[in-house]
Amino acid sequence: MSTHAKRERLLLADLLEAQGPAAPTLCEGWQTRDLAAHVVVRERRADAAGGLLIKQLAGRLERVQAEFAAKPYEELIQLIRTGPPRFSPFSLKQIDEASNAVEFYVHTEDVRRAVPDWTPRELDPVFADALWSRLERTARLVGRKAPTGLVLRRPDGRTAVAHRGTPVVTVTGEPAELLMFVYGRQDVADVALDGDKDAIATLHDSKQLGL
Repeated sequence: MSTHAKRERLLLADLLEAQGPAAPTLCEGWQTRDLAAHVVVRERRADAAGGLLIKQLAGRLERVQAEFAAKPYEELIQLIRTGPPRFSPFSLKQIDEASNAVEFYVHTEDVRRAVPDWTPRELDPVFADALWSRLERTARLVGRKAPTGLVLRRPDGRTAVAHRGTPVVTVTGEPAELLMFVYGRQDVADVALDGDKDAIATLHDSKQLGL
């Protein structure tokens, strides 16, 4: 049975291929070629990918990613489609699903929503619930630097606390939109914010959300 991560991987690869190497993305300073290189390096170069979390390795990550970005674009797309090599932890189905379903969904939206005429993508309820489950487990990690208290709420009332503090801002939306918000894509997330007016403005403009 196909996993969510596998499906999102193929959707991302198809979209990157269709848009070409020089299309805009929501990732500051990156075109589609840069985003494709990031995805490949993250899965295939553990020696450099550590720079995503460890500042001391950031320079190495930048160099390796630039090397991959210089490769033929079609090669990058094929590397994304075929997935990680056998020795990579991402080749394990459980790790792939836990690590990549959200990663690939967000990056697909980074391409889709970077153009003015983007339209919402309708997600099936099973995938929406999977995204919510992931968000519940990681809310405090991605919201740890939020400048206000932060509560995430689904339209059905289910909530997750992303950051304790005052004043509190409650962000309401579908799981996919909440993910976009807490991953730093506030401007394109279809959500409603409730709370103190100044706190809402501070949270909306914050650059501290996400990993």
